[in-house]
Order: sequence, then C-alpha cells, then structure tokens
Amino acid sequence: MEGKHSRWSSQPRPCDLLRKIRELTRAIVEDLSNGRSPEILIDRFRNYCTKPDSNCYCSSDLPILKETLTLRRESHLRRLDVLFRVLVIVQQLLQENRHGSKRDIYYMHPSVFSDQSIVDRAINDICILMQCSRHNLNVVSVGKGLVMGWLRFSEAGNMFDCINRPNTAFPVPIHVEEVKDIVSVAKYILVVEKESVFQRLANDQFCKTNHCIVITGRGYPDISTRRFLGLLVDTLHLPTYCLVDCDPYGFDILSTYRFGSMQLAYDAKFLRVPEILWLGGFLLDSEKYQLPQQCLLPLTAQDKRKTEAMLRRCYLQREAPEWRLELQLMLERGVKFELEALSVHELNFLSAVYIPSKIQGGVYI
Repeated sequence: MEGKHSRWSSQPRPCDLLRKIRELTRAIVEDLSNGRSPEILIDRFRNYCTKPDSNCYCSSDLPILKETLTLRRESHLRRLDVLFRVLVIVQQLLQENRHGSKRDIYYMHPSVFSDQSIVDRAINDICILMQCSRHNLNVVSVGKGLVMGWLRFSEAGNMFDCINRPNTAFPVPIHVEEVKDIVSVAKYILVVEKESVFQRLANDQFCKTNHCIVITGRGYPDISTRRFLGLLVDTLHLPTYCLVDCDPYGFDILSTYRFGSMQLAYDAKFLRVPEILWLGGFLLDSEKYQLPQQCLLPLTAQDKRKTEAMLRRCYLQREAPEWRLELQLMLERGVKFELEALSVHELNFLSAVYIPSKIQGGVYI
C-alpha cells in the first residue's frame, strides 16, 4: 500500500521563519530606540484541564491566554536573555541549513543556560512565537524510537527496507519531513510501550507471522517517534493499536500518543494520533488470561496519586470515557501488572495468543 500524507502540508519554510525573526528583532530595536520597553506576547496552550465544564476549550487547539514578557520585570530579564540567545542560534541553523540538538544548543552557553530545561522552554517559546514546530527550527532530538515489519521508506535519499527483514529493528527516522516513498503491505500498526516487549515480538518473528508494523518509543515517545507514527497513519490508513503495561505510567504513555503532552500542547495537532486504539493491557485481562496473584503488584502511593490526577483530565471524560473506566477500575482494585507477566504461561504467549486473540476478537477500545 502506498499513500500521500497531508499532516504537515502547511508547515513554514526556512525563509518565512527567518523573515519572522528579522521582524521580531526589528520591532524590539525600534521600541528600545524610542525609549519604550519591548513587550513579547506568547500564547499559552493546554491539551487538557482538570475542571471540565461548558467553558472547556482544550480540544480547540486555540491558546487559552497570552503571557507578556517585558524588560520592566526583573524576573523576566533572564528568561528573555536565554530566549534571544537561543533565537540567534536558531537563526544561524536556518541560514546555514544545518541541524542541531537541544543539547548542542545548551552547550553553546552552558554557564548562562545552567540547565537543559531552560533551553527547552526557550525553544518552545520560539516555536509559539514563530507559529511552527520544533523541527522547522532545525532543532532535532536524538532519536530513540524503533520500527520493524512490513514497511519500506526512504529518508533523505537513504532507503530503509524493513520488508526484507521484518523482524529486524530499524531506528525511527529523525528527519520525518524527509521521509518519502512509503510502501507497506501490513495489515495493521502496533505501538508497544517498551523495548523489552518490542524485542520479545522480534524474537518470536511476530511481524513476519502477522504481516504488521511494530513501533516502540522505548517509554515516553520522543517527537520523532510520534511524528513518524502520525505519518504512517496518515499515509497507510491502517488500524493502529497500542499495547502498554497495565499501570498508571503505561496509561500516560498511551494518552501521550493519542492526545499529546502538556509540554508540547502548542503542537498537539501535529503530534497526536487520535486514531489509536487501546489494545491492552486491561486489568480484567489478568483474570481472563489467568495470571497468578503473584504477578499482580500493588499500586504505590505515587501510582495512586498519578492515577487520580489523570482521572481528572477533561479529554478522558469528553473523548475516551471507556478508557477512563479502565483507569478507574485499576485504582479501585489497587493493583497493576506488566505485559511480561503473560510469559508465566509460555515465553511466546504475548505474541502467539494474547495479541492475536485481542485483535481478531475486537477486544480493544
């Protein structure tokens, strides 16, 4: 199957971003020249709230308020200093058509930045000001995602032929905007939370047997993994399932794929994959597949606090009430389990029985 994608069809060009940077700089210089204190207005976004009511607009992708940064406030001086230092670096990357990582940027002024999170915040602010995504600034992350299965694609002229070795892990491409010539004969896409589960499926030759594509973000997915998954979904129009541990962190990772993260809420419309279906693990799977009591672990106090916080997210009540019921059940029962616990029956139980039976039986939400 081949297809064309449109998720990033309206992305800005480098020349457009350089023009916006010049306009921003010119406006600030003019203010200073005329004795005025420059003000920078930054939109603020969120992809969920915890008090949903008739005034909840979290699903609209519109900003919820504007934050004003000004030289008149001492608390803003350092933040503006960092923002403009990072902006100069971004301008240089765009002018020279080079790419750099967030860590590269941090080490250009480590004594000034002092912490990576300060650079990350500045990059997010610049994305909002420029109305673009991070990759448009030529700022990339070191990829950690893996993919295998019935898939072939090219990135920047390099061909990745997973089809000839469907059970071999390939790195998820970092420059997703340069991915072209996507071809697949897969029946579905399966996203798994952990590398250990990914490797279990590879060892069991799951992709070869089931004609599918398997992706893992190795925990919380990075931007490249989420963008690549969105690209495959837009291009191939295949059913997409997600398999995570039956615990609060697995559920949060699942939610990140479908709804996006709060940190990158401004870019949620490009990063979320609303088509994704939750395949498991469900708490009642422990009964259906007869997991011994020793495989069920008690929720810790931190687990319970995290679960209670997630239950208040508006998107669960609005868009995924069945997901919320599963999360509520986990909290009520006070237990969790890892997918690897299914190996108590047989080493290949996950790939030979659990996943096929759930997909064929339509046991997903």
